[in-house]
Amino acid sequence: MKHHRRAAVVCLSLMSILAAPGLVHAQDGGVRAGVSGSPDQFYLGAHVEAGPVAEMLWFRPNVELGVGSDRTVVSFNVEFVHRLALPRSDWRLYVGGGPALNVVRTSRDTNPGGGLTILVGAEHQRGFFTELKAGLVDSPEIKFGVGYTFR
Repeated sequence: MKHHRRAAVVCLSLMSILAAPGLVHAQDGGVRAGVSGSPDQFYLGAHVEAGPVAEMLWFRPNVELGVGSDRTVVSFNVEFVHRLALPRSDWRLYVGGGPALNVVRTSRDTNPGGGLTILVGAEHQRGFFTELKAGLVDSPEIKFGVGYTFR
C-alpha cells in the first residue's frame, strides 16, 4: 500500500508541474466518451488543449471516469500528442501518450496507481475526434473513444 501512495504522490506532483503553465494558456476544451477493456467499462471525460509545447506537439491533459466490472476508475492523464497533417484534407492524424494516475475504487477499497498511455487518433478540424489508447502498468489495457473539442 505504501508503494501505491508514493506512486500517487509522484504522479500528482508531475501532473501539477506539467499542467500548471499549460492550463493558464488553455485554448480549447472538450468532452470524450468510449469503452475500455480490462477492465470492461464505459467512460466519460473531459480534456484541455493547453497549446503547443513544440512544433506540432500539443499538451492535452484529460480526466476520464470509467464505470463497470464492479469498479470505478478515475484516470488523470498527462498526454502529449504529435499532429500529422494530411494533404488536402480537413483531417489530421495524431500519436502520443504520457503518464497517468489511475484511482480504482471497488466495494472493498480504493487504490491509486501510476500508469502510462500510448495513443493514436484522427481529428477533424471542426473538433470531432476518435482515438485508440493502449495502457501500461496500472492503466486500462485498451480504450476506444470518440470526442469533440470546442474550438
